[in-house]
Amino acid sequence: MIEDDTSTCSILLIDDEPFAQQIIEHGLKTCVQHVLHYESSPARAVDLVRELQVTVVLVDLRMPDLDGFEFTRRLRACPDAGHIPVIMLSSEDDPEIKAQAFAAGVNDYMVKWPDPRELVARVQYHNAACIARRERDAAFASLRVSQQQLAASESALHQAQKMEAIGQLTGGVAHDFNNVLQIIGGNLQLLKLVGGLNEAARTRVEMALAGVERGAKLSSHLLAFARRQPLQAVVLNPGHLLRQMDDMMRRVLGPNARIVTDIDPALWSTVADPDQLNNVLLNLAINARDAMGGNGTLHIRAGNAGGATQVRGIELPPGAAAGEYVFIEIADSGKGMPPEILQRVFEPFFTTKPVGQGTGLGLSMAYGFVKQSGGDIAIVSEVGRGTSVRIFLPRSETEAAQPEAKVDVPLCGGLETILVVEDEEDVRSATCAILSALGYQVLEAGDAAGAVTIVESGRHIDLVFSDVVMPGPVSSLQLGEIVRKHLPRAQLLYTSGYAEGVLAHEGKVSASVHLLQKPYHPDALSARIRHLLRRSKAGAGTQAVPAT
Repeated sequence: MIEDDTSTCSILLIDDEPFAQQIIEHGLKTCVQHVLHYESSPARAVDLVRELQVTVVLVDLRMPDLDGFEFTRRLRACPDAGHIPVIMLSSEDDPEIKAQAFAAGVNDYMVKWPDPRELVARVQYHNAACIARRERDAAFASLRVSQQQLAASESALHQAQKMEAIGQLTGGVAHDFNNVLQIIGGNLQLLKLVGGLNEAARTRVEMALAGVERGAKLSSHLLAFARRQPLQAVVLNPGHLLRQMDDMMRRVLGPNARIVTDIDPALWSTVADPDQLNNVLLNLAINARDAMGGNGTLHIRAGNAGGATQVRGIELPPGAAAGEYVFIEIADSGKGMPPEILQRVFEPFFTTKPVGQGTGLGLSMAYGFVKQSGGDIAIVSEVGRGTSVRIFLPRSETEAAQPEAKVDVPLCGGLETILVVEDEEDVRSATCAILSALGYQVLEAGDAAGAVTIVESGRHIDLVFSDVVMPGPVSSLQLGEIVRKHLPRAQLLYTSGYAEGVLAHEGKVSASVHLLQKPYHPDALSARIRHLLRRSKAGAGTQAVPAT
């Protein structure tokens, strides 16, 4: 007995004489694991080959309407079944007929009725060849998919590396730029404090300060893209933020645009910097307005994703860590973007807007902020069908507290002693001059080591105002520990425009750390100092020391 233990032979016999089925079945009785299908009409047989997943076809040569030659030609023309082996059965042992059969595309030719051993051997041979070809095709298809996936992964890696390289460059530039802005802004503010300016000079100073403010926003966006912006993250509910922004959104879009808001009433909380999130959403709204030309519909949606209650159709972006998220979607009905533009939208300074109408930092800032906040961002756009931007932020199990109303505090000073620690001499000089003009007794140090000497000398100090990034053997963290040890009642206020890895864990500043970002305005500086000194005198809090 000839056995084939590897696979089942699925055989289709096509013959207009029904008794042929009995003969072939008898001949195949020694062929284990086979299934014989019979069809008398060759016109229907081509479809059966596909439906039955046939591995070998036995076809009679002489049949009415459609002979074996024509059936073979039709089968060979089928893209998904043209490779199936065909064995032609004929009572004619004519070499010319055999040649015509092979020319038509048959794989084998047998004269009726063949010996069962020969029939089984040939059927099993062609069955094995068919299965081997299918396995080869499946392997090639799998290889193509793997190659496509590898190409996609390499493209994503290249994009990530490019964004990281750009981020490192922009972060370093923004850090130095902040110090330059602080020098310029500090001295301009000092001129205003000293007084004696005529109206023309005061106007010029105000214009220069407006330029400093624009530069500060630019630097802030660069740091946000580079994921090196110190974030004052709190637990918040995005729904509350979106409702508070409703009027501003409508003013940004103009009277001809329509806003549709859909906020899940069961929306979860998240941890993020509310001011930065506000800026991101406003930038997205401005982009939507420009894409719609002042008309159209802006859809704002917020819901839960990644959990059992997520919104249908909202999937986490590829590569996002598994977990529960809240999402905010800003979708417009604008002109959309082609794929080649879509690939570059997160790059800083890349913009399709006319010169003077955009910096190209809106989406890059959104990208950096979301990534730094532990979330993800996805953008989908199609020419003529608008653009959708979805922000995903990790869920917080803590409920959001009601935000405190901000109160503007006028510029004021005091008589306390403040130690200013800053390695940039021009920045330190301007800051010390401002604090002195406000009435404070000011001590200064060029690095943390020098500040330690002053602290350990026993001098009375009410507040230490220190830059974060410090040269030398003593870091700002170590300085904070020494201040806590020797001056337990002294307050500690940090300043930086680039606090990566020093005061922040993944860019998020601890709630126990007081940080004033550069470039800072004298109003903001005086308000923070007065707040900390009042708290110290009242004994209502503990000294803020950065968490390691």
